[in-house]
Amino acid sequence: ATGGIGRSICKVFSKNYNIIVLGRDKEKLINLYKSSDSFLKYFKCNLDDFEEIKNTVEKINEQFNSIDILINNAGMTNDSLFLRMNLDSWQRVINTNLNANFYLTNLVIKKMVKNRWGRVINITSVVGHTGNYGQSNYSASKAGIIGMSKSLAMEFAKRNITVNCISPGFINTKMTDVLDDDQKKKILEQIPMAKIGEPEDVANCVFFLASENAKYITGETIHVNGGMLMT
Repeated sequence: ATGGIGRSICKVFSKNYNIIVLGRDKEKLINLYKSSDSFLKYFKCNLDDFEEIKNTVEKINEQFNSIDILINNAGMTNDSLFLRMNLDSWQRVINTNLNANFYLTNLVIKKMVKNRWGRVINITSVVGHTGNYGQSNYSASKAGIIGMSKSLAMEFAKRNITVNCISPGFINTKMTDVLDDDQKKKILEQIPMAKIGEPEDVANCVFFLASENAKYITGETIHVNGGMLMT
């Protein structure tokens, strides 16, 4: 939650919600905490470790009773052509992007079931739908989240719990900062709106899906990509 999209999500939710943030980097978490003008609690947590996540969720439940809205935003890339990709590169991305999503949702949704209300919002990616050259691990992790979200939406709908995805295209974050001018030019040629999105574009959609205005929406993916992919 300490990156561009996560930081924007915290900002959008800050006026209406108590925010709890998990992340690996304690320094970034502290900086996010200091920059927030609302209630924000942070926990340093290795999202690859189920037991560590379990202990963290137990601490949160002790302090705040329950988590009503879960936003799974953890994500990393480790790009490589498939023939050159080793097991470590594959597992690191799958563990952070997909397994951590399962761990958190599995632990948090139990209280939502008991309370008969909840929102689970998963941040995926356009490449989870299209695939991408050199990103078989990242594409697989994001596609896995989309499939899992649809299944969970079916399982928990009767408990008044919605599960949805937001699939960003190219957004101004550290992931796009590494692109050179030629790469950005080629990307813009694929986007009908001819511009790269901002983290706030994603955060505003997250806020909508968490609200009562979206209470009859579940199992869906909202694409935030300037028209790059239309489904």
